[in-house]
Amino acid sequence: MNILRLLDKLSNDKFFTKEASRLETITDISLFGKKAAIAAVPLGLGSLMATTKAETTKMNVTGAALKSTLTDALQLALVLEYLENEYYSIGLSTPALIPNADRAVFMQISKHESAHVNFLKSTLTSLGTTPGAKPTFDFTASGNFSPFTDYSQFLVLAQAFEDTGVRAYKGQAGNVMSNKVVLQAALQIHSVEARHASQVRRMRANKGWIELANGGNMPSATNPVYAGEENINQAGYNTSTLFGAAAGSAAYDEILSGSDAQTIASLFIV
Repeated sequence: MNILRLLDKLSNDKFFTKEASRLETITDISLFGKKAAIAAVPLGLGSLMATTKAETTKMNVTGAALKSTLTDALQLALVLEYLENEYYSIGLSTPALIPNADRAVFMQISKHESAHVNFLKSTLTSLGTTPGAKPTFDFTASGNFSPFTDYSQFLVLAQAFEDTGVRAYKGQAGNVMSNKVVLQAALQIHSVEARHASQVRRMRANKGWIELANGGNMPSATNPVYAGEENINQAGYNTSTLFGAAAGSAAYDEILSGSDAQTIASLFIV
Protein backbone atom coordinates (compact mmCIF):
# COMPACT_ATOMS: atom_id res chain seq x y z
CA MET A 1 0.00 0.00 0.00
CA ASN A 2 1.50 3.38 -1.01
CA ILE A 3 0.91 6.80 0.57
CA LEU A 4 -1.61 7.92 -2.09
CA ARG A 5 -3.88 4.95 -1.40
CA LEU A 6 -3.68 5.61 2.31
CA LEU A 7 -4.68 9.25 1.81
CA ASP A 8 -7.54 8.12 -0.37
CA LYS A 9 -8.74 5.81 2.37
CA LEU A 10 -8.48 8.62 4.89
CA SER A 11 -10.83 10.73 2.76
CA ASN A 12 -13.42 7.96 2.76
CA ASP A 13 -16.27 9.01 5.09
CA LYS A 14 -17.13 5.41 5.86
CA PHE A 15 -13.83 5.09 7.60
CA PHE A 16 -15.14 7.23 10.45
CA THR A 17 -18.89 6.57 10.26
CA LYS A 18 -20.98 4.84 12.90
CA GLU A 19 -21.22 1.78 10.66
CA ALA A 20 -18.27 0.39 12.52
CA SER A 21 -18.10 -0.16 16.24
CA ARG A 22 -15.77 1.93 18.37
CA LEU A 23 -13.44 -1.02 18.83
CA GLU A 24 -13.35 -1.67 15.09
CA THR A 25 -12.65 2.01 14.42
CA ILE A 26 -9.80 2.12 16.90
CA THR A 27 -8.40 -1.05 15.38
CA ASP A 28 -8.67 0.37 11.88
CA ILE A 29 -6.99 3.61 12.93
CA SER A 30 -4.22 1.68 14.61
CA LEU A 31 -3.65 -0.44 11.53
CA PHE A 32 -3.86 2.65 9.37
CA GLY A 33 -1.25 4.42 11.47
CA LYS A 34 1.16 1.52 11.19
CA LYS A 35 0.71 1.31 7.44
CA ALA A 36 1.05 5.06 7.06
CA ALA A 37 4.29 5.07 8.99
CA ILE A 38 5.69 2.31 6.81
CA ALA A 39 4.47 3.95 3.63
CA ALA A 40 6.08 7.25 4.62
CA VAL A 41 9.49 5.61 4.77
CA PRO A 42 11.47 5.70 1.53
CA LEU A 43 11.13 2.46 -0.41
CA GLY A 44 14.75 1.38 -0.03
CA LEU A 45 14.85 2.12 3.68
CA GLY A 46 11.57 0.31 4.23
CA SER A 47 12.96 -2.79 2.57
CA LEU A 48 16.08 -2.50 4.69
CA MET A 49 14.01 -2.28 7.86
CA ALA A 50 12.03 -5.36 6.89
CA THR A 51 15.21 -7.26 6.07
CA THR A 52 16.87 -6.19 9.31
CA LYS A 53 13.85 -7.31 11.32
CA ALA A 54 13.87 -10.69 9.59
CA GLU A 55 17.58 -11.08 10.21
CA THR A 56 17.16 -10.10 13.86
CA THR A 57 14.39 -12.66 14.29
CA LYS A 58 16.56 -15.29 12.64
CA MET A 59 19.47 -14.38 14.90
CA ASN A 60 17.27 -14.62 17.99
CA VAL A 61 16.00 -18.05 16.96
CA THR A 62 19.51 -19.23 16.11
CA GLY A 63 20.86 -17.88 19.39
CA ALA A 64 18.17 -19.69 21.36
CA ALA A 65 18.89 -22.93 19.51
CA LEU A 66 22.62 -22.61 20.17
CA LYS A 67 21.99 -21.94 23.85
CA SER A 68 19.73 -24.98 24.09
CA THR A 69 22.33 -27.17 22.39
CA LEU A 70 25.01 -25.84 24.72
CA THR A 71 23.03 -26.25 27.92
CA ASP A 72 21.76 -29.70 26.92
CA ALA A 73 25.37 -30.82 26.49
CA LEU A 74 26.28 -29.39 29.89
CA GLN A 75 23.30 -31.07 31.54
CA LEU A 76 24.42 -34.42 30.12
CA ALA A 77 27.96 -33.83 31.37
CA LEU A 78 26.54 -32.94 34.79
CA VAL A 79 24.67 -36.25 35.02
CA LEU A 80 27.87 -38.16 34.23
CA GLU A 81 29.85 -36.12 36.75
CA TYR A 82 27.15 -36.62 39.39
CA LEU A 83 27.44 -40.36 38.77
CA GLU A 84 31.23 -40.48 39.07
CA ASN A 85 31.34 -38.12 42.03
CA GLU A 86 28.85 -40.13 44.07
CA TYR A 87 30.42 -43.42 43.06
CA TYR A 88 33.85 -42.47 44.38
CA SER A 89 32.37 -40.82 47.46
CA ILE A 90 30.57 -44.02 48.43
CA GLY A 91 33.59 -46.13 47.59
CA LEU A 92 35.91 -44.06 49.76
CA SER A 93 33.47 -44.08 52.67
CA THR A 94 32.97 -47.86 52.53
CA PRO A 95 35.22 -49.48 55.16
CA ALA A 96 37.89 -51.90 53.92
CA LEU A 97 36.81 -51.62 50.28
CA ILE A 98 39.70 -49.71 48.71
CA PRO A 99 43.19 -50.93 49.66
CA ASN A 100 45.35 -48.35 51.38
CA ALA A 101 47.79 -48.42 48.47
CA ASP A 102 45.02 -47.24 46.11
CA ARG A 103 43.12 -44.81 48.32
CA ALA A 104 45.25 -41.80 47.41
CA VAL A 105 44.42 -42.31 43.73
CA PHE A 106 40.68 -42.41 44.26
CA MET A 107 40.75 -39.57 46.77
CA GLN A 108 42.35 -37.38 44.10
CA ILE A 109 39.98 -38.54 41.37
CA SER A 110 37.06 -37.86 43.71
CA LYS A 111 38.26 -34.28 44.24
CA HIS A 112 38.43 -33.79 40.48
CA GLU A 113 34.89 -35.08 39.96
CA SER A 114 33.56 -32.85 42.72
CA ALA A 115 35.23 -29.85 41.09
CA HIS A 116 33.69 -30.79 37.74
CA VAL A 117 30.21 -30.96 39.28
CA ASN A 118 30.59 -27.53 40.85
CA PHE A 119 31.90 -26.04 37.61
CA LEU A 120 29.05 -27.41 35.51
CA LYS A 121 26.39 -26.26 37.97
CA SER A 122 27.93 -22.80 38.15
CA THR A 123 28.20 -22.55 34.37
CA LEU A 124 24.61 -23.61 33.76
CA THR A 125 23.42 -21.07 36.32
CA SER A 126 25.47 -18.32 34.66
CA LEU A 127 23.79 -19.21 31.36
CA GLY A 128 20.36 -18.73 32.92
CA THR A 129 19.60 -22.44 33.13
CA THR A 130 18.77 -24.36 36.30
CA PRO A 131 21.20 -27.26 36.76
CA GLY A 132 19.52 -30.65 36.78
CA ALA A 133 19.05 -32.28 40.16
CA LYS A 134 21.29 -35.20 41.02
CA PRO A 135 19.55 -38.46 40.09
CA THR A 136 19.14 -41.37 42.46
CA PHE A 137 21.79 -43.91 41.49
CA ASP A 138 21.80 -47.68 41.75
CA PHE A 139 25.40 -48.74 41.24
CA THR A 140 24.42 -52.39 41.29
CA ALA A 141 22.52 -51.83 38.02
CA SER A 142 19.53 -53.75 39.36
CA GLY A 143 21.67 -56.37 41.07
CA ASN A 144 24.16 -57.01 38.26
CA PHE A 145 27.16 -55.56 40.10
CA SER A 146 28.45 -55.48 43.68
CA PRO A 147 30.98 -52.64 43.54
CA PHE A 148 30.96 -51.80 47.24
CA THR A 149 31.56 -55.31 48.51
CA ASP A 150 33.98 -56.48 45.81
CA TYR A 151 36.96 -54.25 44.99
CA SER A 152 37.54 -55.90 41.62
CA GLN A 153 33.99 -54.94 40.60
CA PHE A 154 34.54 -51.45 41.98
CA LEU A 155 37.48 -51.12 39.59
CA VAL A 156 35.44 -52.53 36.69
CA LEU A 157 32.76 -49.88 37.06
CA ALA A 158 35.31 -47.15 37.72
CA GLN A 159 36.93 -47.99 34.39
CA ALA A 160 33.58 -48.14 32.61
CA PHE A 161 32.51 -44.76 34.00
CA GLU A 162 35.80 -43.08 33.15
CA ASP A 163 35.96 -44.53 29.63
CA THR A 164 32.35 -43.41 29.12
CA GLY A 165 33.18 -39.90 30.32
CA VAL A 166 36.13 -39.54 27.95
CA ARG A 167 34.10 -40.51 24.90
CA ALA A 168 31.02 -38.54 25.99
CA TYR A 169 32.93 -35.27 26.44
CA LYS A 170 34.50 -35.74 23.03
CA GLY A 171 31.08 -36.40 21.54
CA GLN A 172 29.69 -33.13 22.90
CA ALA A 173 32.58 -30.91 21.76
CA GLY A 174 30.67 -29.71 18.70
CA ASN A 175 27.69 -28.76 20.86
CA VAL A 176 29.66 -26.39 23.09
CA MET A 177 31.67 -24.66 20.36
CA SER A 178 29.32 -21.67 20.44
CA ASN A 179 30.88 -20.66 23.77
CA LYS A 180 34.68 -20.60 23.59
CA VAL A 181 35.13 -20.30 27.35
CA VAL A 182 32.97 -23.36 27.99
CA LEU A 183 34.64 -25.22 25.12
CA GLN A 184 38.08 -24.66 26.62
CA ALA A 185 36.95 -25.83 30.06
CA ALA A 186 35.23 -28.89 28.57
CA LEU A 187 38.42 -29.85 26.74
CA GLN A 188 40.37 -29.45 29.96
CA ILE A 189 37.93 -31.71 31.79
CA HIS A 190 38.06 -34.20 28.91
CA SER A 191 41.84 -34.56 29.18
CA VAL A 192 41.62 -35.06 32.95
CA GLU A 193 38.95 -37.74 32.49
CA ALA A 194 41.29 -39.44 30.00
CA ARG A 195 44.03 -39.48 32.64
CA HIS A 196 41.59 -40.99 35.14
CA ALA A 197 40.62 -43.67 32.63
CA SER A 198 44.22 -44.55 31.84
CA GLN A 199 45.12 -44.74 35.54
CA VAL A 200 42.20 -47.00 36.43
CA ARG A 201 42.80 -49.21 33.40
CA ARG A 202 46.41 -49.76 34.51
CA MET A 203 45.25 -50.51 38.05
CA ARG A 204 43.33 -53.39 36.45
CA ALA A 205 46.48 -54.53 34.61
CA ASN A 206 45.13 -53.23 31.29
CA LYS A 207 46.81 -51.01 28.74
CA GLY A 208 46.17 -47.33 29.22
CA TRP A 209 44.39 -47.12 25.86
CA ILE A 210 41.56 -48.99 24.13
CA GLU A 211 42.23 -51.42 21.30
CA LEU A 212 39.36 -52.23 18.95
CA ALA A 213 36.14 -52.62 20.99
CA ASN A 214 37.91 -54.54 23.74
CA GLY A 215 37.64 -52.85 27.12
CA GLY A 216 40.11 -55.30 28.62
CA ASN A 217 38.73 -58.07 30.83
CA MET A 218 35.39 -56.31 31.13
CA PRO A 219 31.98 -58.00 31.57
CA SER A 220 29.64 -58.06 28.57
CA ALA A 221 27.32 -55.62 30.34
CA THR A 222 29.89 -52.90 29.64
CA ASN A 223 30.05 -53.56 25.87
CA PRO A 224 28.08 -50.38 25.00
CA VAL A 225 30.92 -48.34 26.53
CA TYR A 226 33.32 -49.66 23.88
CA ALA A 227 31.04 -50.09 20.88
CA GLY A 228 32.51 -48.29 17.87
CA GLU A 229 36.08 -48.25 19.17
CA GLU A 230 37.00 -50.81 16.50
CA ASN A 231 36.88 -48.10 13.84
CA ILE A 232 40.01 -48.04 11.66
CA ASN A 233 38.87 -45.42 9.15
CA GLN A 234 39.75 -41.82 9.95
CA ALA A 235 38.87 -39.20 7.32
CA GLY A 236 39.27 -41.82 4.62
CA TYR A 237 42.60 -43.11 5.93
CA ASN A 238 42.92 -46.76 6.94
CA THR A 239 44.69 -46.57 10.30
CA SER A 240 45.53 -50.28 10.26
CA THR A 241 47.83 -49.89 7.25
CA LEU A 242 51.10 -49.52 9.16
CA PHE A 243 50.76 -51.57 12.34
CA GLY A 244 47.49 -53.49 12.16
CA ALA A 245 43.91 -52.96 13.28
CA ALA A 246 44.52 -53.03 17.05
CA ALA A 247 47.19 -50.34 16.99
CA GLY A 248 45.34 -48.39 14.32
CA SER A 249 42.11 -48.23 16.30
CA ALA A 250 43.93 -47.41 19.54
CA ALA A 251 45.59 -44.40 17.94
CA TYR A 252 42.21 -42.67 17.55
CA ASP A 253 39.69 -42.56 20.37
CA GLU A 254 36.07 -42.58 19.21
CA ILE A 255 33.24 -40.32 20.31
CA LEU A 256 30.13 -41.42 22.17
CA SER A 257 26.88 -39.80 21.12
CA GLY A 258 24.73 -38.03 23.67
CA SER A 259 21.96 -40.61 23.36
CA ASP A 260 24.41 -43.50 23.84
CA ALA A 261 25.95 -41.81 26.87
CA GLN A 262 22.48 -41.28 28.34
CA THR A 263 21.62 -44.93 27.73
CA ILE A 264 24.74 -46.08 29.58
CA ALA A 265 24.13 -43.70 32.49
CA SER A 266 20.47 -44.72 32.72
CA LEU A 267 21.52 -48.27 33.61
CA PHE A 268 22.61 -46.87 36.98
CA ILE A 269 19.76 -44.41 37.54
CA VAL A 270 16.66 -45.42 39.46
